[in-house]
Amino acid sequence: MSFRAAWSLVLRKGGLGMRGIHSPGGTAHSKEKMPPYTNYHAQRSYPMPDEPFCTELSAEQQALKEKEKGSWTQLSHAEKVARLLIWWQRVYVFPKKPITLMDEWKAQQLQRILDMKGNPVQGLASRWDYERKEWKK
Repeated sequence: MSFRAAWSLVLRKGGLGMRGIHSPGGTAHSKEKMPPYTNYHAQRSYPMPDEPFCTELSAEQQALKEKEKGSWTQLSHAEKVARLLIWWQRVYVFPKKPITLMDEWKAQQLQRILDMKGNPVQGLASRWDYERKEWKK
């Protein structure tokens, strides 16, 4: 008997089933209830939609939400160490901000657009007074 034939027999007899194989909770017969999800679809063009990914939070998630609202002095030692770890990663692990996000670069880019008189009818150049060298009021 080939593998396909044996697998189709397992599926027909009510063995694992496709849902049991692919469900995140393990088997299809688990009693745990998964939180209801909204009709959330991840898209590259719109990566962070306004609607939440999950509508109902567990008790642990609710407690964490409440802690977020309070001050940082109420955090436990372990939570403070975890925040310190995140800071350490930002400083030593993650790359530096791109130069295009620096304030100096943004100021130079704005000055370049104004010097070239880019979009003088409705754009930035239309709101700049070239004689006084200040924004129009």
